[in-house]
Amino acid sequence: MSDIVQASDLTAREKRLLFWASFLSLTAAGVGFAFRVAKGGDYGAALGLTQQQVGEVFGASLWPIAITMIGFSLVVDRTGYKTPMYAAFVLQALSGIGTFMAETYTGLYFSALAAGLGHGIVEAVINPVCAAVYPKEKTKWLTILHAAWPAGLVSGTLMIIGGDAMTGGMSWNAHALWILVPAVAYLLMYMPCKFPVDERVQAGVPYIEMLRQVGFLTAFLASFLMVYEIGNQYFGLSGATKPDNWFNLSLMIGAGIGGAFGLAVRSLGRPLFFLMCLLMIPVATAELGTDGWIKGLMTPVLEGMEINPAMALVFSAAIMLILRVFAGGVLQFFSPPGLLAISGVFSAVGLYWLAGATGAAVFIAFVLYALGQTYYWPCVLGFTSERYPQGGALTLNTVSAIGLLSAGIIGTPLLGAAFDESIHSTVAAEAPALAEAATGEGSFMWLKHQKIEPEAAGTYIASLPEADQQAVAAVYGDQGSAQRGAGRDVLRYAVRFPAILLVVFGAIALYFRSKGGYKPIELTEDGAGKVEA
Repeated sequence: MSDIVQASDLTAREKRLLFWASFLSLTAAGVGFAFRVAKGGDYGAALGLTQQQVGEVFGASLWPIAITMIGFSLVVDRTGYKTPMYAAFVLQALSGIGTFMAETYTGLYFSALAAGLGHGIVEAVINPVCAAVYPKEKTKWLTILHAAWPAGLVSGTLMIIGGDAMTGGMSWNAHALWILVPAVAYLLMYMPCKFPVDERVQAGVPYIEMLRQVGFLTAFLASFLMVYEIGNQYFGLSGATKPDNWFNLSLMIGAGIGGAFGLAVRSLGRPLFFLMCLLMIPVATAELGTDGWIKGLMTPVLEGMEINPAMALVFSAAIMLILRVFAGGVLQFFSPPGLLAISGVFSAVGLYWLAGATGAAVFIAFVLYALGQTYYWPCVLGFTSERYPQGGALTLNTVSAIGLLSAGIIGTPLLGAAFDESIHSTVAAEAPALAEAATGEGSFMWLKHQKIEPEAAGTYIASLPEADQQAVAAVYGDQGSAQRGAGRDVLRYAVRFPAILLVVFGAIALYFRSKGGYKPIELTEDGAGKVEA
């Protein structure tokens, strides 16, 4: 690239403008996420979607992020950072306008896909830019940067609630246009910005060394997840029959791609970096997957309190926003692995308590859940940037991409399938005739489950006398016992993910303690890494 700019060339004002423009670009992605959380049930009901289809639309806004994050990480040193951000704006704007115009599942799906691709470009740019601008305080500033995500959740949800209050009730698709507010703002802010090169490039670390940090192990994991999900989308949209052993086939294809990559760069990859990537699966499920269903999960918990369940997301996101903004103080007392282990304690206890809480205890449990979520994502990014700086944009974006990819592929659909299965169990026990008439089989990866098909259920209920319809609605309706019970069942089910994180991150923290404590690695002028004193 010509006219190379280094972080040291930027004035304090230029750094602030670049940082806050980056902040707003991630805020826009959060606004889109908030829309799908708040209005997923509305567009699902309006278009006759199953809970799993709602989860698939939601997942379509997440899994494509990996494609643009990893893809742009490989070329962004040559393209520069500004042009990709213009492309991100176009995709995010298309996602809002496309959803506004959508009348079918397909229209919703492809609009969510545009949101995911745009979000991926945003993350591919802002994470390495932030690390380059603040090389001495990466975890702190990456955590503050990712306060933009809860800022988007809060502002997006409040715009939806406020819009309904002021107009007497906007249509669900009109709310999709709120994403344009932060998107237009960051576009205008980025125009005068100067973007510095990545710290790997500045230190002269060879491109091949960046690839070696990933190696076979992580290339295998990322390839498997992408192949599996791209295949799922192809089979679902084309109507082609998916092989029964598609999961195992995807593993083998991923292993083949990862093996070819590992041989080409002559590297197995960094084992601890691979473990962090693997841990992003429960991280994403504990954070994004649970957030994606939090309105439905909290509806029965908040029953009788006259509180909009969408405010649950605002509440947790507001706590996350405040704590991330003031992350510098917290990180003075904990290393990233230690803070991640503590987060597992809070989110596991919070979710389990929420599953049975009533009254004021609901809010105490929810605060614990929100505290646990706060530092997962940015601390993993900070750990990766501090311990694997030779990997540049690729390692930083790959670990995040795998998390976002797994949230769409695994986290959200898994919780959706658990939701459907719980509803079926309650209906089978309390309204067996409805279960017999409307039971269908669902599948997720290699797992099978039974669910109630909404269309068949609607046909059966319509054939009943009015008195019987009311009795069935008390079980299967929007406020029926099946829906209320499913919310609490899935909260209990979700506890296993932060529990895993507590154990593994705790072991990693103890490992570093046995080695003299956690210390970041700083790149020297010759491209080598040294441990900071």
